[in-house]
Amino acid sequence: MSRALHTTTLLVEGASAQLFTIAYPNHDSDLVILLHGGPGVPMDFSAIAVPLSRKYRVIAFEQRGTGRSPVTGRTYSIDEYIQDIDAIAHHFGARKFHLFGHSWGGLYAQIYAERNPNRVLSMFLCSPSSGTGEQWKQTEIEVMAFNKSHTGRWGWSMMGAKSSLGMLGLDKAYQSLFKQVLENYMSDFDPSFIATDAMVENVRAEPINKTRACIVKYPLLKDSVGYGFPIVVTYGEKDIYGKSKQYVRTRFPKATFVEYSNAGHFAWKNREAQFIVTLTDFYRLS
Repeated sequence: MSRALHTTTLLVEGASAQLFTIAYPNHDSDLVILLHGGPGVPMDFSAIAVPLSRKYRVIAFEQRGTGRSPVTGRTYSIDEYIQDIDAIAHHFGARKFHLFGHSWGGLYAQIYAERNPNRVLSMFLCSPSSGTGEQWKQTEIEVMAFNKSHTGRWGWSMMGAKSSLGMLGLDKAYQSLFKQVLENYMSDFDPSFIATDAMVENVRAEPINKTRACIVKYPLLKDSVGYGFPIVVTYGEKDIYGKSKQYVRTRFPKATFVEYSNAGHFAWKNREAQFIVTLTDFYRLS
């Protein structure tokens, strides 16, 4: 039986939310918590979780209001997001843990670490969003420009229409939108890639809309932070972010930065072998 099958699923009680959680057990080992992007857009992290689970307990969860993680208070404050990570860690008995975050999840990890640096053992930031407040707005402009450049006039118009319907709270509209987004992100590396309904079935409008408002209101993160734990930041050469990546470099001057040639926002898919080398080195898997 492959390691990928050794998982359990459960609902962890978070802050006004139940968090659908996938656990890769490795008892008496350090905990790695995987944070997906979006917000509101869960990710299959098995390609990352499986190699990590050789040495670590690995936890992936669908963030509040996303997919199979229902909320009760209908709020998406940054404080609640912080408490959700604490709830996951508490459930698995971990006072300290490693954070791996992709895209928005990479920003989520940064926010958590700034608030709770003594709880973090390391951070792996994979194509992280660049920052909060005005910096988040800049990344949105960059992402829109990327998608526009990878979509014809009609396709771009359809993306705009679906986004407008998603802002009204329609899950199906955002699910259809993100099928196109996934194809845009993969088109330079696998032109035959076609996004399926299954890939986006757990995308939810409410966390997308309400979390964005909270990120925009959140204060800018501190610059030149010298945390006492290791940090690696990876991007694809053809990632969706542009000049805003400099905010992350300024924030973490002592971090290790890795750029994968001819790769995009999903480097572990576009350059699997090179990405696994980074993962193996950082987490000392060999």
